Amino acid sequence: MIQSGGERSKIHGGRFQKGILMDIGVDDIPMPARLLDRVRDKIRLRHYSIRTEQAYVDWIKRFIVFHGKRHPETLGAPEVEAFLTNLAVEHNVASSTQNLAKSSILFLYRDVLERDLPWFENVERARPSAHLPVVLSQEEVAAILGRLRDAHRLIGRLLYGTGMRIMECVRLRVMDVDFSRREILIRNGKGAKDRVTMLPIRMAEPLRGQLAHARELHALDLRDGFGDVYLPFALARKYPTAGRAWGWQYVFPADRRSPDPRSGIERRHHVSDQAFQRAMKQAVRDADVDKPATPHTLRHSFATHLLESGYDIRTVQELLGHADVSTTMIYTHVLNRGGRGVVSPLDGLGPIAASRPRRARRQG
Repeated sequence: MIQSGGERSKIHGGRFQKGILMDIGVDDIPMPARLLDRVRDKIRLRHYSIRTEQAYVDWIKRFIVFHGKRHPETLGAPEVEAFLTNLAVEHNVASSTQNLAKSSILFLYRDVLERDLPWFENVERARPSAHLPVVLSQEEVAAILGRLRDAHRLIGRLLYGTGMRIMECVRLRVMDVDFSRREILIRNGKGAKDRVTMLPIRMAEPLRGQLAHARELHALDLRDGFGDVYLPFALARKYPTAGRAWGWQYVFPADRRSPDPRSGIERRHHVSDQAFQRAMKQAVRDADVDKPATPHTLRHSFATHLLESGYDIRTVQELLGHADVSTTMIYTHVLNRGGRGVVSPLDGLGPIAASRPRRARRQG
């Protein structure tokens, strides 16, 4: 059962933590197991990621708990609206969180229960907030990266030097790094798309050292009767021995083996993205950087600094993997040129004479 700071509030049988409905023993209460199994089967049929599967199942559980564990077949538009409204109004969740909850419920009714949903279009979608990305200066980036250690430092340098997302980086396979062409192939990125980004010259030797470490771990796993890494989709059935091949191993393997969250098979996964997030948070604090920097901030800084260097926005769009250039255009608003590149009229004024202090008037 998840707890934090002892702050709890119950509502319709559910628990909210930090403004979000938590699994009030959602793992402990009896759920329509066949329904959740059907949800997982549909998600895997569409090759959604494990993160998407976990998020969708979690939000469907919360929806069921919110309405007293009634079966979703008996619920409709009023219940969906009540759940989403409660998230937004009573618990002030972000618009992205509310929309994720709505997408999860939509998937349940449309793809799992196969219900016609003419009413779902009338459920209002939260309007996303338009925030400018946080961007670090090169001095701030250097200060933060200098306070990361070992593999975390290497991951941080790759995020800033290539524009990868954190999950794209930790999921890199050995075969994805091409030293001769100085490029990195990013497989199955956001939107299930592949793309190519550059391999910074100064990262070649550190990456070779990391690969040597990964090879040692792989050799130990093979010696102990393991070494079979997770393969996407049906590749494990099509190529039964590919999971033990060196090329399919992770560039950043975890320190120890653990059960696969889907199959339960013990194997070595990639390093945890959450561990890097914690290391990044500590590095930002140690570097005395006052900006709310996260691993994704390194990607924002990569794009902004390329544009500042004069690279074409279409090139930056391709490196980032954006489907639409309008997404990349947001970085033009945070270039180091002041607001919209306009020089303030105050900066054009000549010297401003200091005014003399006023004399106090005599009373009486």
